[in-house]
This record gives sequence, C-alpha cells and structure tokens, in this order.
Amino acid sequence: MPGGASGDGVFVGCGVAAQPAPITTNVNACKRTSEETRTGAGRGSSIRRWRSGTRTGCVSLPAMLHPKRRIRPAPMVKGSQEVVDLIDNYYNAYNSARLREACQTFARMIDDGTTIGLSIAGALTPAGLSSVLVPLMQAGFIDYLSSTGANLYHDLHFDLDLALYRGQPDVVSGAQDVALRKDGIIRVYDVLFPADVLYKTDEWLYRVMMSTEFRKRISGSELHHLIGKYALETARKLGVEKPSLLATAHDLDLPIWVASPGDSTIGLNLAAIYTASPERGPHLDPAADVTEMSALVLDAKRQPGGKSGVVIFGGGAPKNFLLQTEPQLQEILGVSEREHDYFIQITDARPDTGGLSGATPAEAVSWGKIDPDLLPDTVVCYVDSTIAMPLIASYVLAKCKPRKPRRLYKRLSEMEEALRAEYLKSDLYARYWPAESAAARAQLPTESPLSGKPRRRTRR
Repeated sequence: MPGGASGDGVFVGCGVAAQPAPITTNVNACKRTSEETRTGAGRGSSIRRWRSGTRTGCVSLPAMLHPKRRIRPAPMVKGSQEVVDLIDNYYNAYNSARLREACQTFARMIDDGTTIGLSIAGALTPAGLSSVLVPLMQAGFIDYLSSTGANLYHDLHFDLDLALYRGQPDVVSGAQDVALRKDGIIRVYDVLFPADVLYKTDEWLYRVMMSTEFRKRISGSELHHLIGKYALETARKLGVEKPSLLATAHDLDLPIWVASPGDSTIGLNLAAIYTASPERGPHLDPAADVTEMSALVLDAKRQPGGKSGVVIFGGGAPKNFLLQTEPQLQEILGVSEREHDYFIQITDARPDTGGLSGATPAEAVSWGKIDPDLLPDTVVCYVDSTIAMPLIASYVLAKCKPRKPRRLYKRLSEMEEALRAEYLKSDLYARYWPAESAAARAQLPTESPLSGKPRRRTRR
C-alpha cells in the first residue's frame, strides 16, 4: 500500500524502505524523534555535527538554527491605519511614490469589485510571506493565483511543522556554503534549514500524489486543489496556526496555476511517479491550464461592470502566465475582448535587458495584454517584494472591507464551456475547423466577434 487517509481524513504514509531511517507513519510525527535528531540517524546524520557545535567561519550553526531564529510569522490578520497614514503622507517621490500608488490602486481594485489575479516569483514563501498572502486570500482580495512551483512546495514545510530559520548576515556571502553542505544545511540566500526538511516534505508529497484520486489526466488547478486538501488536513492535525497557500486555496476554492510545473520539486516528485509507472498518473494537462485561466478572465469581463486586474510580485513565467490570457482570447481564439483593466507590478528587474520581468505596462499594451485606455491604472514599483508585500497588504487590509470569496475553482468547468461556445462562433475557429464550424454555425449565431478586425500574429 502506498499510503492513504486515516479515519480522521489526514493523510498517512508508510515509511520508505529505501531510507535507512524511515519517517514515522503518522503526520502527527512528521518530526523525527529527539534521539534521531540528536544522533543524526539515516539521511540526517550530518545534523549531528551542527548539534555538537560545528562552526562555519565565525558563525556557529547551532546559533543560526536556534528556535528563536525560526521563521514562523503570525498571519497578518488585520492591517494598520498607521501604515496607511505613513504611506499616504510620506511616500511622495521616487519609488516610495510608486509604492503609494500601488497601494492605492490595489485598494481601488478591491473596492471596484475587480476580479484579481496575483502572481508570485522568487523565494517568497521560505521567507514566511505566505503569512501575508493567506490573509489577503481570506479577505477576498485575491481571486486566483499564478505561482512558481517552488513557492508552493516550500510553503508545505510550514503545514508539516518543519522549521526554517533566519541566517546571520554573513552567511549570504557564500563563503560558508561548503561547510553548510557538509553539515546538511540548505541555504536560500539568508534562509537556512536542515536538508531533512526536504526529505520529509518529499515523502509526504510523493505519498499524497500516489492516492487514487490523482490517477488520471489532470489540470494544474485540480492537482493543486487536491494537494491543498491533504495539506489543510495535515496543518489542522498538527495545530499549525497559518495553513499554506495550497491549504488555504483549497478551503476557499481559489484556483492556483503553475506555468512551469516541471520546474519545482512538486514536478520532480511527479516525474518520480511517472518513472515508476508511466501509465499511473497524475498526468498534467498544460492546455487545460491555459484554457481555464483564459476562461476565468473572460468570465470576469463578461460580468455586468466586470473588471480584471493583476498584481505581480516578481516576474518570470508566473507573470506572463497571468498576462497571456488576453492574447490567448483575442489573437489565438478570436474572442472579442478588451485587455486587463488594472496592472500592478513589484519588481527589481530593469526593462532595458529585454527580460519579461522588467517589461513595463506600456510594452504589455503592444501585446494586447493591458487596455491602453487604462494605463493610468497601471503601476510599476522597483522595490524588493519582501519589503513591499507586507506594506501593501497592511494598507489594503486596513483600508478595504473584506469581500466574499468568489470560489472560482468550483466554476471553472462552467467558465470553460462559455469560452468554448464563444470560440465556436469565431472566424479563427472556422479557419482551422471548417467542417466542424459549418455544423456549429447551423446552431449558433453567425456574427463573428472579429469582423473587420485584423489578426495580430504576436507571441511571447
């Protein structure tokens, strides 16, 4: 048996025979016993060295992995009026002014009833920033999410009550990395954690995805929704104060997509299952992901007075996946539609190097991603996301009333069918599917949404 759910619904996995020191079979015992930790049994044997006082350069590893340095911030359940006053009154020029504009624009998006998509790139969850994002999701200020797989994976450490720590300042130089490697310590800039954190998370994740409900062709949103179910149950069983993004998204029926699912440890564990049994599943369907998010954006704009906005922390694939819905609708499917209404990006990337992370809203207009008439409602703030995110969240949590969760995951099938119906009426569908189009047009209106409009052959 690969593992299953216990009577109370919490996932329980068996120990892995290949590991010299198997992980205990209950999620209540995600941590190894104190004796195993002290002696360093199995793969965690290197932990013994830092427990005994190994030093790297002038820094003691026990000091860096001390419980007082553990990264476990309480969720930001409410904002601060003092932060609002600070930003509104003193952030008047340069990037501080852009940050003020980002805060005010986000607040306007929320109050306008905008359907809001948020993307995150960079190692934000190891820094504990899901404690900022989760309250925004619960307040109804985020309706769907585009993320790197790594952010979702590393956030699971918190559901499993596994510890990450703040490193001391000199660890970022890299001079101690060889010693850290010998001592079994992983570094993400100045965040440190024992390598066993990865092994335990991999064990949990692998066995979750071996469950029967994963054995099929599956979209990324459904994959993350299912993982989130087990993550939420595990977090509750372990008494974790703040569940992960995946766990919270499951609870709120909030869809999450990953543009590059193979580029993370979630993808690596999927590949391991595929290597063992290619026919078993889960089999991810990237076409379903693109279709689902495009259908969601179209549905947002088709609502009475409907608006669509994006809030982007970082850039990369999550940013483009969030923005490419409009070119997909207009250029590829031939569906008549306007671009996103609001655009906020927090980035430290420069536009002159040609990378997407530095691409401006004005450039996005040329791609049909942003409505050119609404450029005043776009903001780019050049600042570290780890600085901006808590300030922006505190601002809107203090200033805006909570919104009822839209629970868009439950409506994805319905929205996809509505998109398909519009595509079947388009000239582009008729171009590529002439026989099927003739049959469809016998039952559907024949007006083309793109009549008289040239098709742009752009890609990104």
